[in-house]
Amino acid sequence: MANYIFCSFALHKTKIAMLTRIKELQQEIEGIVAKSVDEAEELRIKYLSKKGEISKLFEEFRNVSAEQKKEIGQAVNTLKEFALEKINLLKEGLQEEKSAVSGIDLTLPGEPMKLGTRHPISIVKNEILDIFKKLGFVVSEGPEIEDDWHVFSALNFPEEHPARDMQDTFFIQRNPDVLLRTHTSSVQVHDMETMKPPIRTITPGRVFRNEAISYRAHCMFHQVEGLYIDENVSFADLKQTLLYYAKELFGEDAEIRMRPSYFPFTEPSAEVDVSCSICSGKGCNVCKYSGWLEIMGCGMVDPNVLEASGIDSKKYTGYAFGMGVERIAMLKFGINDLRLYFENDVRFLQQFEAAN
Repeated sequence: MANYIFCSFALHKTKIAMLTRIKELQQEIEGIVAKSVDEAEELRIKYLSKKGEISKLFEEFRNVSAEQKKEIGQAVNTLKEFALEKINLLKEGLQEEKSAVSGIDLTLPGEPMKLGTRHPISIVKNEILDIFKKLGFVVSEGPEIEDDWHVFSALNFPEEHPARDMQDTFFIQRNPDVLLRTHTSSVQVHDMETMKPPIRTITPGRVFRNEAISYRAHCMFHQVEGLYIDENVSFADLKQTLLYYAKELFGEDAEIRMRPSYFPFTEPSAEVDVSCSICSGKGCNVCKYSGWLEIMGCGMVDPNVLEASGIDSKKYTGYAFGMGVERIAMLKFGINDLRLYFENDVRFLQQFEAAN
């Protein structure tokens, strides 16, 4: 009986001590002040951290009897919420005061950050691809580092062709059979080797040629090439496709002309010119004062190219074309220096925000 009375007295004493401590802490927290956000954070650590004063009360809470837990628990939780609210108010007040001094209103919404825009080359490339997708062409891509077969031999380039010379092509020094592709026609060879006619692909990509850099040429540029192979494909089909493309890209007033030319992988072959939109056909330094700008080469796929890739040239015919994206972008945006595409001048690139 004496032990029971002693235990009850001890528990009651613990309850009184905790309630007294809770009251003392509440009064202490009511009177706290802070001169800076750092001081307010120190107060938070003092009262609310894992080793803070209120956390110590939760540790003592374990010694409270079951009958007293509800009352003591509510008191401790109320104290914790009060301390948290008090310190948060202190921080907010100090931040507002700091903002008022610095002239910054933190309650205002943040200024929107401008997102980057697409490069003019990407804009034009995507527009070209969209036009040919409407005609049923599918996009096909391939590696930039290639072998001689896919870049030259399979495309009917003779051994003595000047394009094989170091003046035009970047070869890998230790292995002359490996090179940076000079055109995306190499991807078309992969397609002809792996696909069965009908084949209708459009191939974008970066290509490399060892050329002097000027306002009209660069050692690295971008191409888009098209290939269509099926039964009874004619040169008339090619001409109508390219005329449709020119009018879609440059407007209904655009005109094209086709001049006889030579490419090892097409026969017959032609160069395609489009009326110069920079000078409206009057003549400028970009079109060499002719009123026309060469935009691509094209022609009917040579039977030797078809046979090299395992396609029966007696049953199937096809046409191919290829264009430089930089040259098309020069016409479309009125740019007179090809080097601007590679200099990353923000003043130049910002001009194309409206085109995105």
